[in-house]
Amino acid sequence: MEKPGAFLIPYFIALLFEGIPLLHLELALGQYLRKGSIGAWNSISPYLGGVGVGSWIVSVLVSLYYNTVLTWVMWYFINSFQEPLPWSVCPLNENRTGFNEECYESTSVNYFWYRKTLNITPDIAESGKLQWWLILCLAACWLVVYLCTIRGIETTGKAIYVTAIFPYLVLTIFLIQGLTLPGATEGLIYLFTPNLNTLKNPRVWLDAATQIFFSLSLAFGGLIAFASYNPTKNDCEKDAVTVAIVNSMTSLYASIPVFSVLGFKATTAYWDCLDRNIINIINEFDLPEESIMRQNYTSWISFLNSSYPEKIAGLKLKSCDLQEFLDQSVSGTGLAFIVFTQAIILMPGSQAWAILFFIMLFSLGLSSMFGNIEGVFTPLLELQIIPKSAPKELLSGIICLISFLIALSFTLGSGSYWIDIFDRYAGSVPLLVIAFFEVIGVVYIYKIKRFSKDVEWMTGRKLNLYWQITWRFISPLLLLIVFMAFVTLQMQRPPSYTAWNPKYEGFPMKEEKVYPPWVQAICVLLAALPCVCVPLVALFHLVKQKRRSKDPSFVPPEVFSCHGANSNFSHTKE
Repeated sequence: MEKPGAFLIPYFIALLFEGIPLLHLELALGQYLRKGSIGAWNSISPYLGGVGVGSWIVSVLVSLYYNTVLTWVMWYFINSFQEPLPWSVCPLNENRTGFNEECYESTSVNYFWYRKTLNITPDIAESGKLQWWLILCLAACWLVVYLCTIRGIETTGKAIYVTAIFPYLVLTIFLIQGLTLPGATEGLIYLFTPNLNTLKNPRVWLDAATQIFFSLSLAFGGLIAFASYNPTKNDCEKDAVTVAIVNSMTSLYASIPVFSVLGFKATTAYWDCLDRNIINIINEFDLPEESIMRQNYTSWISFLNSSYPEKIAGLKLKSCDLQEFLDQSVSGTGLAFIVFTQAIILMPGSQAWAILFFIMLFSLGLSSMFGNIEGVFTPLLELQIIPKSAPKELLSGIICLISFLIALSFTLGSGSYWIDIFDRYAGSVPLLVIAFFEVIGVVYIYKIKRFSKDVEWMTGRKLNLYWQITWRFISPLLLLIVFMAFVTLQMQRPPSYTAWNPKYEGFPMKEEKVYPPWVQAICVLLAALPCVCVPLVALFHLVKQKRRSKDPSFVPPEVFSCHGANSNFSHTKE
């Protein structure tokens, strides 16, 4: 994981110059046009219809793998009711003469995650078998999503009250507990201390932008769909600023208990390292017990190194550095299922903390799924793929069933490798490209002056200089720079992944492997598929218009049809 203190710098820059401006743009667009993503961009210009299609594809791809993460959360939640927690101890081997070798060489937490949960294969090319426990949890998760979105916004709006409020309660409980743990201060210092060298890495900026996009659900199309239900005179500018600030403050608030617990885990590991070294030194030099303590360990090591260097070298003492233990924290799934679960084991009343933690994760993930599903649901209604007479319950059921069947591939032994691929390529770069064309489409095609008048009509006041500058220059330029930097970085070395391989000579370290050519092709496809929709749809309409223009009786339609599509502002969306 990158130094979090440094990550906060690009995070807040991305929030100020990308997140807030894009959030306002999407909310205003949906509220004014009263349409979902595809309908809204087709209304602005048929040539921009690909922006809506790209958003829809991203929503589909992210929904497929994101609900699998909730599947893992549900599996851990179910196992949290066991005493002791199943990831706290290693199982016995087949002969029952000792611990399982894979677990013994790594840790009980790693073993439960990689073997008992994922049953992971040592290579992405080895698919492995479907895991029945994950299939059952996956079915349950999609059933929950279906029940919460069964009638679209009508049921989603009710469910969001629970999924949005409950995590705050759990975070507060974790905050109180986390701040009382030894090492919490070290964790918080680590959180807020920046390492400016990491800012030279383009991946940090991409991660920061992606985090903003995910947390605010930008470029997925769901926000445009949700905003279309707002009253036409709603203050979308105030909503955008409020939501963005509350969202980021919530993320910062959540990071405090998380890094308090991570500081506790790192401090505990540091103390264990010191204790093992102290025992070895006392036994080797036949010193009295408690003659060497953690407090005077450094001075003793300095004295013994100068007096008995050969003996100390022969002990092969572990290097105990608290900073190294803090740096061992990981991000993504590893943070939730490895680092945090290991920390929970060390906490008194670990079973209760595990149950609370995974309920909170499920609530957070479920609320994110609502936006993704809305980004899938509304465009299908607009495209009239299913007749309007068909009940919403049927459309929701079909979407969830098809998604479940496709997501079964993520329950294979190689499934977690593919989720990493979807997350890195389908859920990051396309969002930057789609957001870039959103800004360009509104500012330079629909025209910023026209859009400003639309927003003024809705909010009752003119747009200030901040919105004008960010939409015209800063946001598209920053998006373009981050995208080009990422592409340059990817071209410097082939894409790789880390595999869990018990036969690897460096085990329990993960083995770094380069993706096979066919997997690299899929990576490119996932990243390019939503992006190429923009030029392809524009090319399609250009060819279509040229063919029609050859007809003498053809009268070219008005390219920008927003006012025509939105001539009646007083209606309420059904």
